Amino acid sequence: MMQMEGGGVRQNLPEAGKGKEAASPLKPPRGASSAHTLTSAQRDPRLTCDIQNRETDFSGPGPSGKRQDNMSGLNNHRNCWPLMLVLWLLVPTSTPIPAKPNMVLIMADDLGIGDLGCYGNHTLRTPNIDRLAREGVRLTQHIAAASICTPSRAAFLTGRYPIRSGMASETEVRVLRWTAASGGLPPNETTFAKILQQQGYTTGLVGKWHVGVSCETRNDHCHHPLNHGFHYFYGTPLTLMLDCGNKHNQKAQALRATYWFCTRTLACAMLLLALGRLTGSLPISWKTVGCFGVCVLVFFVSWYSSHGFTRHWDCILMRNHKVREQSMVLKRTPSLLLREATSFIERNKQGPFLFFLSLLQVHVPLTTTRNFLGRSQHGLYGDNVEEMDWVVGQVLKTLDNEGLTNHTLVYFTSDHGAFIEGRIGDTPLGGSNGIYKGGKGMGGWEGGIRVPGIFRWPGVLPAGRVIHEPTSLMDVFPTVVQLGGGQVPQDRVIDGRDLMPLLRGQVPHSEHEFLFHYCGSRLHAARWHQRQGARLWKAHFETPIFSPEGAVGCYTRGLCPCHGKVARHDPPLLFELSGDPSEATPLSPTSEPSFHAVVSRIQEATRAHRSTLTPVPGQLSGSSNMWKPWLQPCCGSFPFCGCQESAHPRDEL
Repeated sequence: MMQMEGGGVRQNLPEAGKGKEAASPLKPPRGASSAHTLTSAQRDPRLTCDIQNRETDFSGPGPSGKRQDNMSGLNNHRNCWPLMLVLWLLVPTSTPIPAKPNMVLIMADDLGIGDLGCYGNHTLRTPNIDRLAREGVRLTQHIAAASICTPSRAAFLTGRYPIRSGMASETEVRVLRWTAASGGLPPNETTFAKILQQQGYTTGLVGKWHVGVSCETRNDHCHHPLNHGFHYFYGTPLTLMLDCGNKHNQKAQALRATYWFCTRTLACAMLLLALGRLTGSLPISWKTVGCFGVCVLVFFVSWYSSHGFTRHWDCILMRNHKVREQSMVLKRTPSLLLREATSFIERNKQGPFLFFLSLLQVHVPLTTTRNFLGRSQHGLYGDNVEEMDWVVGQVLKTLDNEGLTNHTLVYFTSDHGAFIEGRIGDTPLGGSNGIYKGGKGMGGWEGGIRVPGIFRWPGVLPAGRVIHEPTSLMDVFPTVVQLGGGQVPQDRVIDGRDLMPLLRGQVPHSEHEFLFHYCGSRLHAARWHQRQGARLWKAHFETPIFSPEGAVGCYTRGLCPCHGKVARHDPPLLFELSGDPSEATPLSPTSEPSFHAVVSRIQEATRAHRSTLTPVPGQLSGSSNMWKPWLQPCCGSFPFCGCQESAHPRDEL
C-alpha cells in the first residue's frame, strides 16, 4: 500500500522494478569504468592546488627566507581560486527557469486515480504515464474543482471556482447537454490560452471541449475554443456519450424500440379516430381529433429529440469553426485525434507553443481500436486505459523525435474521478478511485475530486519527486501563465496558485490553506491544511445518500445528486485525511479533542470564501441548457446535415 498522505515533500523511491538502484546525476551509470569518475583536478591539471604548500613556513633563515615563503604561499592561494570557483559552482542552487517553454497539457476524461501504475495499480499497464512520473514530479493530493466534466474544465481553463463564472448549476443538470445550447464559458472569462496567445504562443486544442459553442446565432461562436485563446481546434465541441456508439447503447436502443412502438400505436389510433369522424361512425369532433394528433406529435418530438437526434446533432467533429464529421465514426476517432496532436507539435516545433490534448478516453462508450481490444485484465475499460496510455506515449515520442523534450513542460491529469456507477447490465464502464470513497458526480468525497497530477520538465523539475501537499487543477492557470511571461489578471479573483516553487522544492508547503468542494452550486465540503502539526482536516456539510442501502455510490440513480436527496450535517462530518484518507471514520468531540476548534476554523474560512462570490448569470440551468435548432452546428444545410472526414493512411492506431 502506498503512503498517500502526510506533509511536505519526499523523494520518490522507484515504484516499478523495485530493488533497482535509482539513477543519480552525481553517480556514474552501473558498469561504467572508474575512468569516468575523475576528479576536477584530474580532468584539468590547471585546477591542481598543493594544499600542503598553503601552510606558510615562518622558520626560514632570516627575513629574506620569510618573504620568499610568504610570496610562495600567496602564489599558491592564487592558484586555488579556480578550484574554489568550481566548488562554489557545484553547490546546489536553483537553476534559472528558461523563458517561454513549450507546454503540453494532457487531460484524460473520467480517469480514476487508481487506474495508473504510478498511483498503485499493478494490474493495468500504463508505462508511458508511469515514465512521466519517474522523470518528473507526482502530486498525491491533486484536487479537481468539480466532480463532473463541464464545471471542472471551466475551472481548469480559468483558475477560478466554476461558481464564479456561472458554470456551477443550481439544478441536477450539471453539464452542458447539447452542442446547440446557448450556455458555456462566458466570453469575458480569461483562459490561460488567451494570455499565452498574447505572449506570442501558438495555442492549440485537440479533443474534448464541453464548455459551449455559440450564444445567439449558429456562427457567433462566443464560447468556442477560438474565442477563448486557441489558434487551432480539432475535436468534439461537446463530449462522448453512449449514443455516440453503436455497440454499447443497448439500453437506449431498447427504449427507442419501445417509444417507436408507442408512437406508431398512437398514430394508428389517431388515424382510426379521423376515419371514424369522416365516416360518422364515431361521435367525436374534429377538435378532439386535432388535440389527440398534437399530443401524439409532442410525444414523438419529446423522445426523439433526446434519443433520435443525439448521435447526429452532438456526436460531431469540428476543425476550428467548421464541422468536419457529422456524425463521427467512433472506430477511427482516436486515430484522427492522435494524428492532429502529433501534427500540431511537428508544425509548431520552432515554438513557443501551448498544446492542450483533451483526451476522449476513458469516457463512455469506451471507444477502443481493435489493436487494444482484449489486451487488459479489466475488460473494455482496461483496454481503453491502456490505449490512452499508448496515445500519451506517442505524444512523448513526438517530443523526443523533434528534440523538444528538454524545453517542454508536460502535465498529465484527469478532469475528475472515475465513474463508478457506469455500467450496462453487468458490464462495468468505469474505473477505480483506489482507496478513496465515492466517484464522479460526488462533489465532496475524495473519489470524485482527487485526480492524478504529474509535471515533467527535464533539467528544471526534479525527477522522481512526490509531493503530498494540497494542490488544485486551478493551479495550472497561474503556473503556465507566469511561465509564459504573462501576468495573472488583477481584475478578478483567481483561486489557483503558482506551483513552480513547490514543484522545484523551493518552498515546503502549498499556498492552499483551504480548498472548497462544490457539487453544482452547493458547497458540500471544505479542507483545511493545518500547517502547524501538518494535519489535514476535511469537513462535509452535505453528502449524497447512497443507494441501494449499503452501497458506496448512487447505483439506482446512475449519478449522485447535489440537491434534494442529500444528507445535511450540523455539525459537519469531520475527517483527518492524513490518518484516514479513505474517509472511513468520522471524528467526534469525544475522539478528537480539537473537534470544535477545527470545525469553527473551517466554517470561518467558508464564510470568508462565500463573501468573495458575486452573482453571475447561470450557464447550465433553464433555457441556457436547452437544445436550440438555430444554434446547431451543421455540415451542410440545416437540418440536412452530414459529412465524413477524409480517410488517411495514418488513421489506424
